[in-house]
Formats: sequence, structure tokens, C-alpha cells
Amino acid sequence: MEEKLEKKVVMARRVARRWVASIAAPEYRLRILYGAREIRQLPNLLRSFRDGKVAMEGVSALPDMGIKEHFDALEVWSRNREALAKLQGWFETRGFETSGVW
Repeated sequence: MEEKLEKKVVMARRVARRWVASIAAPEYRLRILYGAREIRQLPNLLRSFRDGKVAMEGVSALPDMGIKEHFDALEVWSRNREALAKLQGWFETRGFETSGVW
């Protein structure tokens, strides 16, 4: 009886492992530091960019981009590392400090 239960547990773990592996994907993050800049509408700008309402020069669309506001920074994440690196460059050319893509 215990042997059957043990086999079922092993099989359930295999199925769960395959399911997680099939949907898992790497996620990359970028932090944009405010510093001395007073930018109040930056989160709204990035949400509009994500939704396709605004274009940013040289940066491709990031429809899966997440945005989180912090006291001193704005955190952005996506599965598209290359586009996130271009977004980092876009902000750095405009004088923002970033954490780099990690």
C-alpha cells in the first residue's frame, strides 16, 4: 500500500516539475533612480508606453512590462532583456541613473 502511495507522489512531483518548467521564463529587472529629479508622471509615461499609447525613440514595445513605484526609484521588469537594456539606455541618455539590467 505504501509503495503505491510513494509511486503516486513521485509521479505527481514529476508532473509538477514539468508544468513549472513549461511556464517558467527568466525575468529581468531595471531600477530607475529619481535622484534630484522631480518626475511625477514617469510611472504614467511607462504605463502608456507599455499599453502602446506612447512611443519611445529606439525602444521596442514591452507589453509584458511590470512597473512598481518606490520612494526613490521606479522598478521595471520584463522577460525581454534586450528591450529592457534599450530602455535603460534611453533613460541614461536623459540623465537618469539606473541599476542596470539584472
